[in-house]
Amino acid sequence: MSFRRVIWIVLDSVGIGEMPDAAAYGDQGSDTLGNIARRRPLRLPNLCRLGLANIKPIAGLDPAGKPSGAFGRCALASPGKDTTTGHWEMAGIHLEKPFPLYPHGFPPEIMQEFEQRIGRSTLGNKAASGTEIIKELGEEHVRTGSPIVYTSADSVFQVAAHEEVVPLFELYKICEIARRILRGSHEVGRVIARPFVGSPGAFTRTPNRRDYAVPPPKGMLLDQLAGRAVDVYSIGKIFDVFVGRGIRESEKTKNNADGMAKTLDAMDAVDQGLVFVNLVDFDQL
Repeated sequence: MSFRRVIWIVLDSVGIGEMPDAAAYGDQGSDTLGNIARRRPLRLPNLCRLGLANIKPIAGLDPAGKPSGAFGRCALASPGKDTTTGHWEMAGIHLEKPFPLYPHGFPPEIMQEFEQRIGRSTLGNKAASGTEIIKELGEEHVRTGSPIVYTSADSVFQVAAHEEVVPLFELYKICEIARRILRGSHEVGRVIARPFVGSPGAFTRTPNRRDYAVPPPKGMLLDQLAGRAVDVYSIGKIFDVFVGRGIRESEKTKNNADGMAKTLDAMDAVDQGLVFVNLVDFDQL
């Protein structure tokens, strides 16, 4: 079977059961859809028509008698659980070794070089929720101008800064410096710029996030499509995850609603090729 056009939408972090190695990452019992459905009613008529509730029982959702789509679930073969590992594997890349994790923060040699090269001290350097750490350290950041560095359960080096304290162009430059430093044994999957605005007690992250990923190995799916003159249109953070490789046009998004609006626009404009979409809001709650 062949298609002139494929719309590929990733509901970022929306899972339907734990992986066999979930306990190794502190994620035992993970089941995003199932756990939400047990706490509050879900209404997902379109996904259910496609076969979502046929994959496994989900409280309050009825399996379709005749699903209109193919359905199933798969397990990640590569070690790791981060955005880069998952998206790369969907594009045909199987990692043998996971990207490094830093549950206790980054080592002194990394932070010392980073601070020296950006000309600023830093705050944080620990694993934290992005929204919580700007509540905790945002006021001190505004007072000192020191960027907030933090990580998560993923292989990421994140830099948060207030847009009126560290202008976007400087924050992006700071993250580019971090990306150059984090190589070899410290090559994290992504460096992420996390700008925010507002005042103490009311800080909010902005849509001006930018990801600096490790370049994927050659020969992955998007390379192969480009080699066959198949156009790829990316929406959301797909461009950043694949560092633009094989992508003809890309659109940033403000949120999931904006991502879906841009997807509908692409469906009107793109007659053939791949429209590859990431809806990241699910992963930021």
